[in-house]
Amino acid sequence: MLLYNDPQPGAVLDASAHPLQSNQALQHLLGELQVPLIQLLPFNVAALVSASLRQQRAIEDVEHQVGERILLWSFIPELASQQVLARGRDATRERRSVKEAAEASRLYRLITENTSDMISHHSPDGTFLDASPAAWTLLGYWPEQLRGIQTKHLLHPEDRHRLFTAREELEITGRHTMTYRIGHRQGHYLWFETASHAIRDAYSGEVIEVVSVSRDVTARVKAEEIRHRLADVIEATTDLVLFLDGQGDLTYINQAARRALWVEPSINRDGDGDGDGDGDKNTQHGQQPLPTLNSLLDDSSRQRLLDGLETAREQGAWRAEMYLHHHHRHALPVSLVLLSHTAADGVRYFSVVARDMTERELRESQLRRHQEELAHASRLTTMGELASGIAHEMNQPLAAVVNYAGASLRYLKRLPRQDQVHDKVAEGLTRITLHANHAAEVIKRLRAFLRKGQPRLQKLDANGVISHALMLCQWDANEKQVQLLTELQAALPDIFVDPVLLEQVLINLLRNAIDANRERHGHSGSHVTVRSYRCQENWVCVQVIDHGPGLSEERLAQIFTPFFTSKADGLGLGLSISRTLVEGFGGTLEAQSHPDGLVFECRLPAIHADNTFTDKQ
Repeated sequence: MLLYNDPQPGAVLDASAHPLQSNQALQHLLGELQVPLIQLLPFNVAALVSASLRQQRAIEDVEHQVGERILLWSFIPELASQQVLARGRDATRERRSVKEAAEASRLYRLITENTSDMISHHSPDGTFLDASPAAWTLLGYWPEQLRGIQTKHLLHPEDRHRLFTAREELEITGRHTMTYRIGHRQGHYLWFETASHAIRDAYSGEVIEVVSVSRDVTARVKAEEIRHRLADVIEATTDLVLFLDGQGDLTYINQAARRALWVEPSINRDGDGDGDGDGDKNTQHGQQPLPTLNSLLDDSSRQRLLDGLETAREQGAWRAEMYLHHHHRHALPVSLVLLSHTAADGVRYFSVVARDMTERELRESQLRRHQEELAHASRLTTMGELASGIAHEMNQPLAAVVNYAGASLRYLKRLPRQDQVHDKVAEGLTRITLHANHAAEVIKRLRAFLRKGQPRLQKLDANGVISHALMLCQWDANEKQVQLLTELQAALPDIFVDPVLLEQVLINLLRNAIDANRERHGHSGSHVTVRSYRCQENWVCVQVIDHGPGLSEERLAQIFTPFFTSKADGLGLGLSISRTLVEGFGGTLEAQSHPDGLVFECRLPAIHADNTFTDKQ
């Protein structure tokens, strides 16, 4: 009767482990699991029954798993009848809880023993109760050596006051994180970051233990210190430092850049101008909103910088020289280096380090002017003496030529017979007079120019001067079988020059080109091209292109040197004087080779409709 009413599954077994009777709880369990009794009992049930009877004692808590169920069986012997009571109980939850606790304990031990962070237990006053093995790696102490040591004895003297704050916060909130210096066993200090959690008594609520997780953040703290020092250096440097994001928008400018670009501190609420008032979120350190690239660079420079961003992305750096503008101030010449960086989160940004080159430009400009003055003085000294002598010797013969040509023309007109020959001779005498007068005027103007007299500058159409020079050289070109071709651009801006002197420069270039063609082609025929066009919107360019033998690079570099000539009967002064004349107009005269001869390019500054010169580029 007792067996039948037992709430735990039970059965009476004979000495051979055969069931004699079972209770209601066992029948219910068999119906629930849908298995025969033999599968519900341990596999070695016969041996267990035999051992229980032989040893005359109960065998308890024999584990047997049926499906998801875990049963614990006890075998109790009845010696008089040689029977055994098999009594079981469901221990599924109990055994699973034990296994889960063991697994959690194993994982906790595994994490504690292998983590690089130090996990430690402390009493409320900060005394070490225990620590993980990472204490040896981080501090040079074995966990056993830390037990009983108060934390404050390891902290840097300047950081010990933080323990009081930590203790108060743990009492109030139960959690606290702090960064401090802690002593290593070898004597040096490390920066630690510790996150602590308070464990309270279940009844009183008092803190009875503190669990802390500590990590070495020395590298991070030193990196932050280095960043702060670099920031101080960037703010103190005299170079302009600007940061740009990946799209090329400014995100930061240093103090030198703020001064150079006139980005003044904003006025705060009390009006004292110290910049400590509330500022807009788009401002930097209480400054006015950062300027944009549109306000700092013109279109071409801005495009160069944006192209430079792509180069910096690929190569890491890009260098250039350009001008910065802001608040309609004078352009600021800078030499800059653009560097590409990648932040910790992978975002690309750029830094620009720019050096103000104003002083260098002034020095170079002064040096150029000084050198130009010296070169000009040297040329003038040499050519002035020659010009004076040539002018003195040539004025009288030219006057005689004009007089004789005029007299001959007057006598010719008195002849009664007028025919084609008469007209040809008259035309020749007229041309002689024209060229002789032109030569006299050139010599007069050249002498005045070389003596630093005031040139007779006029607002002129460049194509008109070119056309007149071509007319004066046409006869010589026809004689040498050279065709003069023109490519003159219409509607050129006016230039401000002495027409006679510029005309003489062009005549000199044309005659040199004609002679070069004749030297190479003889009488077989060739052509010289004269081209005019507007270059860079601020200059009028005139090119004279020949098809002669050309010059080597070495001789080409000396072509404008006084007394240097490639002609057997030349003096080597024509090109030197021509360059001096063009430079006197504010222009340049250069020569370069092309595959079939030489190109002489004369660049003259254009003037606006209001008679003002454009800036040089």
